[in-house]
Amino acid sequence: MDVKLIGITGGSGSGKSTVVRKIHEANRDSVCIEQDNYYKSATFVSNDNITAYNFDHPDAFDMDLMMANLEDLKAGRAIEMPQYDFVHHRRRDETLHVEPKSIIIVDGLMVLYDRRIRDLLDLKLYVDTPADIRFVRRLVRDINERGRTVESVVEQYVNVVRPGHMNFVEPCKEFADLVIPEGGYNENALDVLIRYVQTIAKPL
Repeated sequence: MDVKLIGITGGSGSGKSTVVRKIHEANRDSVCIEQDNYYKSATFVSNDNITAYNFDHPDAFDMDLMMANLEDLKAGRAIEMPQYDFVHHRRRDETLHVEPKSIIIVDGLMVLYDRRIRDLLDLKLYVDTPADIRFVRRLVRDINERGRTVESVVEQYVNVVRPGHMNFVEPCKEFADLVIPEGGYNENALDVLIRYVQTIAKPL
């Protein structure tokens, strides 16, 4: 069973999800593992104390569980992927059953940070988008989808998101096999990427 893992990272709001969607559209025998689902529960967090837990630090993720799940998928075994409630900041009781596919897309802030996960990946991508664009996208998403206030989004961005990006996400660019400026809007880079994915993808 030949399973290929493609890791996609970049700052919050960089356009990783668009790249994931493009790859999936080009190869339907693929599935995405979102690192956000591996956040540890932090139910004490609210709009009023949003920086009480640093979601932009590697320790915010259950990397051991994510690693175990990726190893299982790589070996052709199905997993139960955790699901995360971003409104209440906790792991949900229910999980999502995921069957292995020829292409496993691993998407998240710290995908290239942990060497164990880097070593599992067959292709490592970094989506590089200017900070102002990333912030606007994050602002719109957090207000519309996660019930956040403008003030709490700004406070979190200044105090933890930006420092986390500079300290943990941006340095991982050096591990990438391919850097994609402007994410899903870079049609030329995506064309090259999709052609490559089609060459390595083999139905299970």
